[in-house]
Amino acid sequence: MRLLVLGGTAFLGRAVARTAHAAGHDVTCLARGESGGAVDGVRFVTGDRDRPDGLSAVDGETFDAVFDVTLRPSHARHAAAALAGRVGHYSFVSTCNVYPDDATPGQRADTAKLHDPAPPEVDNPRDGQMEMYGPCKVSCENAIRDGIGADRVFILRAGLIVGPEDRSDRFPYWVARMRRGGEVLAPGSPNDSVSFVDVDDLADWVLLAGRTGLVGAFDGMGPAMPRSRFLTELRDALAPPGTTLTWVDQEFLVEQDVRPWSGERALPLWLPLPEYAGFMTRDVTRSVEAGLPARPIADTALRTAHWMESTPQDVKAGGLAERDEAFVLREWHTRSA
Repeated sequence: MRLLVLGGTAFLGRAVARTAHAAGHDVTCLARGESGGAVDGVRFVTGDRDRPDGLSAVDGETFDAVFDVTLRPSHARHAAAALAGRVGHYSFVSTCNVYPDDATPGQRADTAKLHDPAPPEVDNPRDGQMEMYGPCKVSCENAIRDGIGADRVFILRAGLIVGPEDRSDRFPYWVARMRRGGEVLAPGSPNDSVSFVDVDDLADWVLLAGRTGLVGAFDGMGPAMPRSRFLTELRDALAPPGTTLTWVDQEFLVEQDVRPWSGERALPLWLPLPEYAGFMTRDVTRSVEAGLPARPIADTALRTAHWMESTPQDVKAGGLAERDEAFVLREWHTRSA
């Protein structure tokens, strides 16, 4: 398969390029080359997608499949215009942020309501308009389907992507925390749901979609699991003997100014309920039936830990600091006594 990766120098794009190259596919990555390096052995060409002619380096070439992660509608329109008629299949990585309803569990990609597309004047949500991230991805989905043809487009609405080269502070926080051991603050309830997808599982699925011609919109995240399973399996894979989990309820965490999801003073992968009861509890039955794999948590954890140890300069610091966690735990034990 001849594959064009638009990007290919960071996280999921690199995973797709690496996996495809290892499988013997002919891979070309087109990017500015500012966010990271190309995969060894993969053809790399320079292109600036901010320009309407940003894909000129591959003018006249044909590809069996294209992979794209852009969040800018103008990039999607330019790519569709430049590649229409020259590609067999187009995989576009969108996001679960295209859905406005984060509260209702069990939603499906083929029936859930979407945000309205972004207004024409909004093209880059990173320019201080991150509330437009979901609407911009909707605009990208529409532009690619309209330009390439819905019968050749695979829309993958990704959830939380984790694994090696994850430069967020979300999954890596829990890897580092379990490595440290001791008493671990577990947020919320053991039965709260958690959902994520390994970057290499997603890369495998993208390649499967390109080979088999999978089309339509699917959620790219693993089946929801109880938080107790997530943390217990992480502990068993990574933590020193004697590591324990102490469950602290949501109301107390809010009182202590512990924040959700990511960032300073946050407990990653924890979200307030019921407002976000649907965010990590989507029905991904169609995705699993369409070939989305899900490797064991221990595999993802150990590979992530190895990457974090080998390239510590790339690991983002964040989450609840050790001293803050210890303080919250002391206060919780005092309250519970």
